[in-house]
Amino acid sequence: MMHSDPPPAADRAAALVFENVSRSEKGVGLIAGPVNGAFAAGSLVALVGADGAGKTTLMRMAAGILKPTAGRVLIHGESLYSKNLARLQRLCGYMPQRFGLYEDLSVEENFALYADLFGLSEKVRRERTAELLQMTGLTAFTRRAAGKLSGGMKQKLGLACALLNRPSILLLDEPTVGVDPLSRRDLWRILRKNAQSRSMLIVVATTYMDEAALCDQVMVLEEGRLQASGTPAAIADNARGRTFFAEEGAPQRPVRELQDRLLADTQLVLDAVPEAAGVRVLAQEGVTQQMLQKRFPEVRFSSRKPLLEDGYMVLRNAFLGDWRLEGEAMPAVAGRTAAADAQIVISARSLVRRFGDFVAVDKTDFDVRQGEIFGLLGPNGAGKTTTFKMLCGLLEVPEGRLTVAGVDVRRMREKARELIGYMSQRFALYPGLTVRENLTFFAGAYGLTGSRGRERVRQIEQAFGLSELAGRPAGTLSGGFKQRLSMAAALLHRPQILFLDEPTSGADIPTRRRFWRWVTALAGGGTTVIVTTHFMEEALYCDQILIQDAGRCLVLGTPSSVRGGSLTMNEAFIRIVESARGGKGEAR
Repeated sequence: MMHSDPPPAADRAAALVFENVSRSEKGVGLIAGPVNGAFAAGSLVALVGADGAGKTTLMRMAAGILKPTAGRVLIHGESLYSKNLARLQRLCGYMPQRFGLYEDLSVEENFALYADLFGLSEKVRRERTAELLQMTGLTAFTRRAAGKLSGGMKQKLGLACALLNRPSILLLDEPTVGVDPLSRRDLWRILRKNAQSRSMLIVVATTYMDEAALCDQVMVLEEGRLQASGTPAAIADNARGRTFFAEEGAPQRPVRELQDRLLADTQLVLDAVPEAAGVRVLAQEGVTQQMLQKRFPEVRFSSRKPLLEDGYMVLRNAFLGDWRLEGEAMPAVAGRTAAADAQIVISARSLVRRFGDFVAVDKTDFDVRQGEIFGLLGPNGAGKTTTFKMLCGLLEVPEGRLTVAGVDVRRMREKARELIGYMSQRFALYPGLTVRENLTFFAGAYGLTGSRGRERVRQIEQAFGLSELAGRPAGTLSGGFKQRLSMAAALLHRPQILFLDEPTSGADIPTRRRFWRWVTALAGGGTTVIVTTHFMEEALYCDQILIQDAGRCLVLGTPSSVRGGSLTMNEAFIRIVESARGGKGEAR
């Protein structure tokens, strides 16, 4: 395992230096550090790690927002937390997780506000605003309120505002959470261009390993401590000789079934994740291809070059142990009884939804059968959220026909809602209430009261491993346990259909892995699952996927048929959307 030593004196001239930096808080103890590192101008640096690893804390200390308890942060050789704090802070651009925008202000007004904060002259602000509008493709949207932009456009506006005063250091805290692949690709193009042409140091905190692999240097944080630091290739090399690709001769079967079988063998397999038409496998140390082949004779294995994600999982396993055996292990989720004939439970015909003159959903048709996982995919602003809300009964269906579990949603929206469970992207929990109080509240909302409600809460606590946390306020839970509690709340009334709105947005790798094991177990038991996601490889867990853009259905089919000849689902998604747009990346 690689560790970072204190920077040599020669590195004091680097753009950003951490010298034994740590942060402690009263009643909590050490939350980050000690961290050492030196980062040169013109480079891209990724901070990766699980939820609560200390990424945001380290980012805020570098931005001058949180003062280290010990150690020093140096900006171009000067100590940040000194009489020069204000001057040095102006050398840094900082984009927090929620973009730092004023949603009631227009794009133009957000630029003006940041220009005032930076004290830019009229000439400089005009030049920089015009340059950044062109760079981000926002020139045609200057009068639109920031709150009415798509997620991708908000991301670009937040980035542009952070770049307005030409900072020499740019700090981005998970800038692509909830953003589609097209917008993610555009953002990374902008970042690379700025790093190379302006000699800017860019530090990005991210849970997406494919993004971290685009950087020059990766810092791996776990539980506040720096576990490794190096190039993406050096981190990936920790998994050398341990990565394989597994595939079966039955492509009509969901690859998640093969993944489940592989993950069940903790002696041979450390990690497994769907990829293309098969599963990428990370073996335990010392396990060979021959050993895997002998254990799974029906599966074809071939060796693979390790990815950054594989190297990260090896490091994480060495530090925290096997993610399948931790306290957040897979709960005993119970689905409904699976129907042998897999009846259609959702039927949509010619769905249309307008907002004034704007057509958000335009003549959409599809069917979903019991026990299927159905993915609604599309760029930000494509219409998938509107479709999702109509399916849930949260939005009226003004045109077309929609039945959910045999209920006509146009006529009986309230009745349809009784048959579904809903888990929102931001976990609709009450942070000040305990785990049990949250579950009791949601049980009451579903009509489960008195002894019947208490018994169901007890059952769901036990099934999801929440009994020992019943008295803990929900706001104090880790991201993984908040996710678990949210799903438990959605399943209290044993819904026929479970709706998941970007459930893994911003989640770290083990949390995503665990979550999808729960979902596939539910589907295997007969619960129908409708999911929206911007993480395209998650589409491989689905039985069917629908890709929308500009309100229209672009493609509907199995992941294999939608992927076609593309190497990855990410590539397939970009190809399909850009083809429909005539080669243009951003719509509206």
